[in-house]
Amino acid sequence: MAGLFKQPKRKLKKLVKDGEYDDAIAFGKSLEPDYSDDADFMFIMGSIFFIVDDAKKALPYFEKSFQLNPDDVEMLTLKTNVHLALQQKDESIDCCKRVLKLNPKNSEAESLLEQLENL
Repeated sequence: MAGLFKQPKRKLKKLVKDGEYDDAIAFGKSLEPDYSDDADFMFIMGSIFFIVDDAKKALPYFEKSFQLNPDDVEMLTLKTNVHLALQQKDESIDCCKRVLKLNPKNSEAESLLEQLENL
């Protein structure tokens, strides 16, 4: 039974992999009511909007994914990038600190945090 629930996300991932972002967004929007409490789905949707350079639309998906799974380093990394794209320095710093709390040896987050704090 669990396999049935994963199929729509697989299709969504395939659309992204194939570069069919408009179709992925439309398909994802149709799935959203059923997957609104699925951190992975929210991460995928946020990633699609980030790929198409729409950080403003990506952010709510990463925020929801964060609420559902605050310990996902990959999501926090992309959330940091979204905040950077929106010129939200304090939020970017917060994300970097969260990444480092989860993964103290994350050199990317450490370097970015240092740069942001020196601005």
